[in-house]
Amino acid sequence: MKRAVLLRGVFALAAACALDAPAMSQTANAFPQRPVTLIVPFPPGGPSDALARGFALHMGKKLGQSVIIENVAGAGGTIGLTKVAKAAPDGYTLGFGTIGTHVANVALYKKLPYDPEKDFLPVGLAGSAPMLLLARADLPASNLEEFVAWLGTNKAKAKASFGSAGVGSISHYGCVLLLSALKQNVAHIPYKGVAPAMNDLMGGQTDFMCDQTTTALPQVAGGKIKALAVLSSTRLPQLPNTGTAAEAGLALDVRAWNAIFAPRGTPEPAMARLRAALADAAADPEFRRQMQAVGVDLPAADALQPAAVSALIARGLRDDVPALKAKGEYLD
Repeated sequence: MKRAVLLRGVFALAAACALDAPAMSQTANAFPQRPVTLIVPFPPGGPSDALARGFALHMGKKLGQSVIIENVAGAGGTIGLTKVAKAAPDGYTLGFGTIGTHVANVALYKKLPYDPEKDFLPVGLAGSAPMLLLARADLPASNLEEFVAWLGTNKAKAKASFGSAGVGSISHYGCVLLLSALKQNVAHIPYKGVAPAMNDLMGGQTDFMCDQTTTALPQVAGGKIKALAVLSSTRLPQLPNTGTAAEAGLALDVRAWNAIFAPRGTPEPAMARLRAALADAAADPEFRRQMQAVGVDLPAADALQPAAVSALIARGLRDDVPALKAKGEYLD
C-alpha cells in the first residue's frame, strides 16, 4: 500500500514537472526581466556619452526593458571598465568601451586593473568616427604636406605644440600616432577635457590637435580652426576638399571607435538578445542619419559583430601600443 502511494506521488511530481517545463524554459530565456545598466566610463556630455545614450534608447525598445546609463568617470575610463569587469556576468551590467579604454590604457597604465581581451565579451561595435588633424586658423599650412614642412622648421625652434583632452584621450592617441608616423617629437599640452583644449587651439595658445569629427566639425564649419587632413583612408562628405593621410603617402588610419561589452562569463542567451538589440539599433534609419550628421558611422551588420571588435583590439595592441609606450607618458 505504501509502495503504491509512493509511486503515485512520483508520477504526479513527474507530470507536474513536465507541465511546468515550457514555463520554466520561457522564464530562463526571458532576458531581460529588469532594466539593464550601461556604464559609460566618462563624464556626461561627451561624444561617447551621447552615442551611448542613443544606443541605450534604441536597444531598450528592442529588449522591452530600459537601458539605464550610469556615468562612472575617472582615470582614463579605467574606473568604469573595472566595475564592468567585476560585475555579475548576467547581462544586466554592460560597459561602453573605446579605443582608449581597450588599447591606449594598456600603454598608459603600468598596472591596468583589467585585461581588455580576457575580462570582457564584446556585444558588438557601436560606432566609429574618423580623426582629423586640426590647426589654429592662422597656421601657415592648408594640408598635411604643408603642415609637415611647417613642423620641420618650427620643431627646430621648439615652438610647436599640440593640445589634447588629456593623456590617454583619443585626441592624445591620434596625435601620438601621427607624430610617430612622421618621426617627429612635439610638446604635448594636456587639458582636462576636449573643450578647453579646443578653446586654446581656437585662441592660438596651441598650434594643432587631433580630434574626432563629432566635436571638430562645428568648429571647422565656423572657421574658428581648420582641418588639414583626415587621418584615415577616406575623405569625408562633410569636408570634401580635405585630403587624407593616405593621399599624402602616410600609412595611417586612426578612427575613434566605441563598442559595448559584457563581463566575461555572461550566458549566451543573454548575449544573443543583446547582440540582436544592438543590431536593431544600428540599423534604425533615423538613428543612422542623426549620427552621420555629426560624423559618426554606425556599423553595418557584418562590422558590428563581436569578432570585429576583438580584431580592432588585437590590431591596436599590436600596432599602436608600441608608439604610445615610446612617448613615455603614464597615468600611474
